[in-house]
Amino acid sequence: MESPTLADWVGDVDGFTGRQWQREPALFPRKAPEAPAAPATPASPFDLDELDAAFDGGLLRTPYLEMVRSDKVTIPPEAFTTSRTVNGTAHHGFADRAKVLAQLRRGATLLLRCVDQWHRPTGELVARLSEELDRRVEAFFFVTPAGAQGLAVHRDDADVFVLQAAGRKTWYVHDAPTTADWRLGELPEDERSPLRLHGVLEPGGVLYIPRGFAHRAVGAGGLSAHLSLTVRDLSVQDLRTALEGQLAEGLGLPARPLGEPAITDACAALLAHARTRLDALGPEDLLRAARAARTGTPHAPAAPAGPAETLTEAARTWESATPADGRPGLASVGRTWRRLRGAAG
Repeated sequence: MESPTLADWVGDVDGFTGRQWQREPALFPRKAPEAPAAPATPASPFDLDELDAAFDGGLLRTPYLEMVRSDKVTIPPEAFTTSRTVNGTAHHGFADRAKVLAQLRRGATLLLRCVDQWHRPTGELVARLSEELDRRVEAFFFVTPAGAQGLAVHRDDADVFVLQAAGRKTWYVHDAPTTADWRLGELPEDERSPLRLHGVLEPGGVLYIPRGFAHRAVGAGGLSAHLSLTVRDLSVQDLRTALEGQLAEGLGLPARPLGEPAITDACAALLAHARTRLDALGPEDLLRAARAARTGTPHAPAAPAGPAETLTEAARTWESATPADGRPGLASVGRTWRRLRGAAG
């Protein structure tokens, strides 16, 4: 099934970008299919079945998973992971489903990081959303028991789309920061901004939280699971880094000038080059360069790369292929061995 798009979650994209995007939190209930017999578009490509498959695969390990509690209780990795011996060496941090379930029953929340890096459908969704929004996107998965809260009231340095996959979760979204110099993370006890949204997210529903808006969530029913897509935007440091790159673009100075006169000449050349570049550089150019660096996209569209070769495809032609260095391949080695074996007999 093809990855959902922004329109599958929010409906009218133009209306969403004009009213809610970076302005107002919004809850979008599960969309019913247009035809009675057609299945509804799933909000999240990752759910509890996919999580069980990851456990069954046996390769899920830290730092891709951790367990957290909002009451500042630290859960050490050994409380939800196990060790394995490979080639005589002990390796730690492998996910232990029985231990994870035990911690969930005690009120902890399971957090899976960067799901897009190891779950292909989620990676495809992240790539699609990143292209739509021209922003870097990351995916996190949370599993919380009813009545529990994984994180206290906090602010994220990202716009967030919450895709409910199982159970129900009550969300509390507070107001935006009052100043541009706001802090990330948990809010101090004495900071309580006005509540902007209070609602229960059901399976298939989507919640949008603008960047910086304080929020928390409490499991409301069953084992609540959601995929959180964080949409990263630019910081001043991103702009500084992009400016440095723009000023140095096209600079042809030697890396290590010898002697004081050569260093002074390099200073003069560098300043002249920077002034020329600054005269030609506008705010939109700097913004475009910074955003391209954040999303990993080049300044100019690159030719689309073909799909990567799989091992199955390579195996079909492996024996008949000749290595690029001209040495015999596996097939010729096999023929030589058969001739030697026949001569010996």
